[in-house]
Amino acid sequence: MRDADTIVLPRLASPEASDEDPWGEGRDGGPVRPVTDTRWWRVAAWLLPALLMGALGTVRAGAPGLRLEELATWGSAASSWRDTWSLLRSIDVTVVPYHLLVRGWSEVFGTSDLALRGPSILAMTGAAALVGAMASRLFTPGTGVLAGVVFALLPTSARYAQEAQPYALTLLAAVLASWLLQSAVDRPRFGRLALYAGSVVVLGLCNVIALLLLVGHGWTVFAFRRAVTGRWLVAAGVGVLPAAGLLWHAIVQGGRLPRLSSPSLDALAATPRELFGVTALGVVLLALALFSLPMRYPAAIYTTWAVVPPLGLLIVAQVAPVWLPQFMLFTLPAWATLGAAALARVRLRWAAGVVAAIAVIGAPIQVAGREPDGHEQATRQLAEIIDRRLQPGDGVVYESADPEGGWVGRHVVAHYLPADRRPQDVLAAGPRHLRSRLPVAECADVAGCLTGTRRLWVVRLGERTDPVHALGGAKEQLLRTRYQVAQVWRPTGLTLALLVSERDQL
Repeated sequence: MRDADTIVLPRLASPEASDEDPWGEGRDGGPVRPVTDTRWWRVAAWLLPALLMGALGTVRAGAPGLRLEELATWGSAASSWRDTWSLLRSIDVTVVPYHLLVRGWSEVFGTSDLALRGPSILAMTGAAALVGAMASRLFTPGTGVLAGVVFALLPTSARYAQEAQPYALTLLAAVLASWLLQSAVDRPRFGRLALYAGSVVVLGLCNVIALLLLVGHGWTVFAFRRAVTGRWLVAAGVGVLPAAGLLWHAIVQGGRLPRLSSPSLDALAATPRELFGVTALGVVLLALALFSLPMRYPAAIYTTWAVVPPLGLLIVAQVAPVWLPQFMLFTLPAWATLGAAALARVRLRWAAGVVAAIAVIGAPIQVAGREPDGHEQATRQLAEIIDRRLQPGDGVVYESADPEGGWVGRHVVAHYLPADRRPQDVLAAGPRHLRSRLPVAECADVAGCLTGTRRLWVVRLGERTDPVHALGGAKEQLLRTRYQVAQVWRPTGLTLALLVSERDQL
């Protein structure tokens, strides 16, 4: 009797493969690294990015003038608490929590340009530290150092660290929520789920659009931690409630919502530049990310973080005008970490060369962002021109055809010029809400209000060929007949003109 033939089957996958590493890539892939002091590298993974981001965020942070949205932040911060509540009705409801935070901050640190940007500098510094620490935890300490450094070197990281807007805080909240998600689903205890829910609350209050991150979180949980999906849904749902309540209140009470746009082809083409600072950097990080996308748990977390929110926003934008590239800034840490995961697989000198190239490519944008017009509107330069040439009895008029242009001009003058160095707002008839976005009532008898004003400043939003064209109301015709344009300045994003009475000489 013959023994049955023995058939040997090849092993198709490692028996140690798991849901977190279904292809068994995590044990021997990538170049072998020398053993180092792991404890020091884990500290370096968050400390080096934090120091770099703090330095880049602080250098010349007060140099650029406040742009349009930042001026609204100053308006809330410089008002009394009593006035702040009424002023909040004139701003987008989605930034109300941020304006309240900055109002409290200003009690201690003041309302200078640098002080107003302080919360964003601290938030982006903290985010850089968390980016490095989280990558160190999910990959290796070396990957954490690379991820944090790449993130800090991106021009948009420094740009929005120096922005008195909630983008940096939103990014910090997104990194914190993703960090806490890992603890919550690995050991789904009540305390950890509560901390995760709390981070979602902060995320939604900073920017409701950023809650699209939860779609990516949900996909990751369902794919790799399916047993805790129900508990995650409860925690995420509780975290969403405050932001949902804020939006509902705005809809019911007629609150102001942000005026955004639909994603045209031109807007989509400009998104990489808006998101990464330079289109070339977006291409580099995308190319690196393609080499870090095996179906492993860590890479899946960052892939869904980087890809799912933009796709979700693009879908929503087809039915509602909610597209704004800055809303996707909270995906930057994911792109930086995916790039770092790819760099960690190559030799150190190649990784260092790519990091240096990122720094060199972004350097011109880093420098330009710290110029007086680095935030797209040279508001301080406009005020300095008025201050140098102001004479007693000078008046100023603002455009009323575009209400936004009116309050921006009044904010620039009120913020950068002391009360005794401001031209008189000759047409203001009602209460002058110097720190509000509400329109100021102007006198009906324009000719009578201009009587006795021999020199008149005109402040416009945008760079205009004709500073008087479409000024609003009867002002344009009267200014053309009574005054002549003596000089025009066009600081970036603005127009300033000096008009003199035709009876006088400059």
